[in-house]
Amino acid sequence: MAALIDAIDVKRKTLFEMENTPYACLGAEVNTPTARGGQTLVRLKMRNLLTGAVFDKTFKAGDKFKEPDLVLVPATYLYSDNDGSYFLDQESYETLTLTGEMLGNAMDYLTDGLLVQLHKYNGNPIGLQLPIFVELDVVHTEPAVRGDTSSGSVTKAARLQTGLEIRVPLFIKEGEKVKVSTETREFAGRV
Repeated sequence: MAALIDAIDVKRKTLFEMENTPYACLGAEVNTPTARGGQTLVRLKMRNLLTGAVFDKTFKAGDKFKEPDLVLVPATYLYSDNDGSYFLDQESYETLTLTGEMLGNAMDYLTDGLLVQLHKYNGNPIGLQLPIFVELDVVHTEPAVRGDTSSGSVTKAARLQTGLEIRVPLFIKEGEKVKVSTETREFAGRV
C-alpha cells in the first residue's frame, strides 16, 4: 500500500496523488487560525502532471494524499516528428513517445543524444525533467560592434541550434557552444 502524506506536510516540489491524478506542489502556505477551535488550512499551488494545469486549492491540515506511482527513468532524446518526440529508455531500451503537450517548452533544449529524466506514471510516460544546464551551438548572432558597451547593454541576441533565442555576451560568436539554464532560459557560460 502506498504511503499517505498529510496536507500539512506537503512542501514545494513534493509529489502527491489526488483523485487518481499525480500532482507536483509548486508552493505551500499554512494558515493557522487565531480563534480557538479553528481549523488549520493549507493552501497549495499545484501542477497537474498529466495536463500541466496549474491552480491553487485549499485543504484541511489533516487531509491525506497518496504517494503517486511515479518514477523517473533515464532516457536519451532520439528525434521528433508529427506524432511526437521519441526517447530511448536507458534501463529497458524501449522507445518511449511524448506528445508536444507533454513536453511543453522542453523542445527548446532537446538535441540528439541529450540525457533526460522521463516521468512515468503507472508505467506510462507523462513528461520529462531536463538537466539544469544544456549545451547548445550558436547558429546566428550579430558581430559585436566596437562601442556597443557605451549604451549600457553588454549583451546581444543569439539564435541557438534548437531555435531558442537568448541574450549572450558580446564576445560570443557563431559556431560557439554555450551553456543555457533550462530553468531561467538564460546564458550560463561558454563551453
